Amino acid sequence: MAEELSYVIINPYTIYKSRTGGVLARLLTRTSLDLVGAQMFAPSQALVDEYAQNIVTEADPQDRKIQELIRDYVKENLAPDPITGVRERVMMLLFRGENAVRRIRETVGTFKENFLGGLSIRDTYGDMVYNRDGSVRYFEPAVLASPNIAEAKLKLKIWAKYADSDGGLLEKALPTVTDPRHERTLVIIKPDNFKFPNGRPGNILDIFSRTGLAITGIKVHRMTVAEAEDFYGPVRDVLKGVLAEPFGERAKDLLSSALNVPITPEMQAQLGSILGPVAGAAQFNNIVKFMTGRAPTDTKGEARNEPGTEKCIILVYEGIDAVKKIREVLGPTDPAKAPPGSIRREFGSTIMVNAAHASDSADNARREMGIVKIRENNFKSLIESFYQD
Repeated sequence: MAEELSYVIINPYTIYKSRTGGVLARLLTRTSLDLVGAQMFAPSQALVDEYAQNIVTEADPQDRKIQELIRDYVKENLAPDPITGVRERVMMLLFRGENAVRRIRETVGTFKENFLGGLSIRDTYGDMVYNRDGSVRYFEPAVLASPNIAEAKLKLKIWAKYADSDGGLLEKALPTVTDPRHERTLVIIKPDNFKFPNGRPGNILDIFSRTGLAITGIKVHRMTVAEAEDFYGPVRDVLKGVLAEPFGERAKDLLSSALNVPITPEMQAQLGSILGPVAGAAQFNNIVKFMTGRAPTDTKGEARNEPGTEKCIILVYEGIDAVKKIREVLGPTDPAKAPPGSIRREFGSTIMVNAAHASDSADNARREMGIVKIRENNFKSLIESFYQD
C-alpha cells in the first residue's frame, strides 16, 4: 500500500495551555506513523482565509454544522488580531506512512452532538459546550486535521505556499521580547527517544512546559557528521582533561595487578596524560555516532555533510531567563545525579544517552542554532517532493 502524507495543526489555545506534549505523545503512540516534519507558523490573514475557505466540503464525514464551526473557529482564532496585528502561534506536524490520513483522523477524533468520551485528542483536549436551546456556547477543536487524502493534499499545498513568509523561527512573537532578561535557548530531543514509536518526545515536551516558556521554532532534523563535530566541538578538549585522572587510575590498577609493579603517583599522572586524550577522542566519536548514526572515523568527503540516519527534534524556547529555566527542568548531564522529576532522571540512562540537550548560555544557544540551521526547514520541500505533479 502506498504511503500517504498527513498533518496535524496544533491550535493557539492548545499551545497556550501547554498541551502540545500530550497531543504529540498520542499522535506518536496511537498512529505509529513517522514524524517527518514540523514547523511553527504565525499565520497571516491571507493564509487563514485560503485555508478556511477549503474547510467545509461534501467529502468530510463530519456534520456540516461542525465543519462550519471549525471554519469559523479558524477565521476567528488563527488570524492576526484585527486591532494590534499580533499573530497567533500554531505548530504544524507532518506524518508519513500507510493510511496516514485515516490514522491521524481517528486519533484526532471527530465531534458529535452530545458525545462524551476520552479516546481521541479532541475528546481530551477539545470542547463543545451547548446552551439549553441546543446552540453551541463554546467550541475548541484543540487540533486540526484533514478528513481525506484529497483534502490533505490541497491543504498541505496551501501551508507550503506560505511556509517561507508565515513560518519558521518566529520573530517578536512574545511581549517580553524587549525585556533585557528575554532569551532564546535551543533544545534537542535526542535520537534515543525515536528508536520505536513511543510517547517520550511528547512527555519531554510536557516537562519543559513547566517553565512557562514559549516554543517559537521547531524542526525534525537528522544531524550530519560535520554538524555534530562542530556542535560538540567544545566538549572534545573537556573530555580529554576529564578522563585523564580516571583512566590513569584505572591503568595503575590494571598494571599493578597484572605485572605486580608498583606505580607511583607521578607514573599514574603520566599514564593519565597519555590515555586521557585517547579516551576523550573515542568518547567524542561515540557522541557523534550516537547523534548521527555514523562513525566520524568512517565518514569521509561529501558524506560528512549528508543527513545522518538518526532523527531528533530541535526546538527554540523563548522568554524570561529561558536558558536557566530550561536547564533546571532538564537536570545535570549524568541522569544518576539528576533530581526526581527532571527530564534526564525520568528518561536518561547514561551521560551520553540522556534524553535531551539544552544550551548552557545565550551565546552558546546562538552558536548552536547556527550550526543546526534553525532558520532552515525541510517542511516545504517535503510537501513539494511528495506531491510532484
